[in-house]
Amino acid sequence: MHISHRTVLGLGALLLLGAFVFLARSYKHTRAEPVGESEGSVSVAVTNGADRGAGSLREALFIAAGARGSATILIRVGHIAVETALPPLLNAHGMTITAQAPGTTIDARALPGGAVFDVAGANTSITGVTVRNCPDAAVLLRAGRFRLMSTTIESCDVGIDIAENANDFLLERNRFMKNRIGIRFAATNRNATLVHNEFAENADAGVWAVRGALDLRKDAPVSVRSNKFDGDRAGIVAGNVSLLIEDNDLDRSREAGIHLVGAGAVVRGNRVRDGAAMGIVAENASDVLVESNELDHLAAYAIMVRASAGVLIRANRIHNCGYGMAFVLGDEAHPSTAVDNSLIALRHDGIDVIGDSPILRRNRVSAQVVPLHTEDLEQGAKHIHSNPFLDNNTFEVIAAAVTVETDDGSKAAIAPR
Repeated sequence: MHISHRTVLGLGALLLLGAFVFLARSYKHTRAEPVGESEGSVSVAVTNGADRGAGSLREALFIAAGARGSATILIRVGHIAVETALPPLLNAHGMTITAQAPGTTIDARALPGGAVFDVAGANTSITGVTVRNCPDAAVLLRAGRFRLMSTTIESCDVGIDIAENANDFLLERNRFMKNRIGIRFAATNRNATLVHNEFAENADAGVWAVRGALDLRKDAPVSVRSNKFDGDRAGIVAGNVSLLIEDNDLDRSREAGIHLVGAGAVVRGNRVRDGAAMGIVAENASDVLVESNELDHLAAYAIMVRASAGVLIRANRIHNCGYGMAFVLGDEAHPSTAVDNSLIALRHDGIDVIGDSPILRRNRVSAQVVPLHTEDLEQGAKHIHSNPFLDNNTFEVIAAAVTVETDDGSKAAIAPR
């Protein structure tokens, strides 16, 4: 069969046109595609997990920043590799990032430095992503009205680094795991709430809120409530920042469940248990309140007050710990106070007073060794007396339980009468 030159050219053109159609369709499935727009608002789909290029998170952030209205970014891939700094999250009308693919993970192990998400614009929210392996922060927050929900941040230097000017934000139902610090505050941020988050195995602290100078806004403290901490070096470290620490569970802390330095903290209604060392430590602290907490099964002291002044320890319940409370090297002119506390079934001492003169009032203490132990200290040529003021306390020594072997060869602990 003879095929004319004109026919060959026609078939070639048809094949070339088909190739263009195929490439166009492929691009359509990988680019950051606007999926809806009304009154200037835009919705963009992320369909490419690469660091850059069509359909990438980077392209979606640029589109969102240039939108005439609010922007929604929908992540529809399961894995994103970030290798270079992303553009800031900035839209004058607000921006929302939501993961739609199950288990969406942003891996920052190749990022040389800087935050993964730099939240520079107000009215930004992030929901449902997992961010891992950040050399710096997963989120740098430097704008107001921010929301982070149902997100996991793991194996980063800092989960969320919060600047002084960031106010009116909510961090809810997130997980912070195996970071150096889960959440770090630089100041008392107004209308800031951490609620129903989980912290686990963070190397320094789950929450770190410490500054050198006082920043006390007692009318609007940072609220840290109803969170769970498990296996962190310290659950919460607070100093010179107005912090309301309330109704949290702090388990298996390696050094302290809550460590207070400076001023500004109220610690109320928390459960601290199963720690390898201490429960609540107030060190070089002043005028902090520790009230109505339950502390149990801690290896060392449930509450330690050291080199502090004006600390109020009130209505706490302590049981089954190595030691109860300690007051060490306090300020005699501005003494700390322990009032209406219950210390039960302590394996060693109940209250140790070492070089301090606290006020002890209406406490109930039962311990296996000494319910109240006082000891003077020598600091160079200075002799520091321990002279607590005692008012209507109850002190008793309890005997330890005895382990006996039963008739069937098993063992049982029998409490003495």
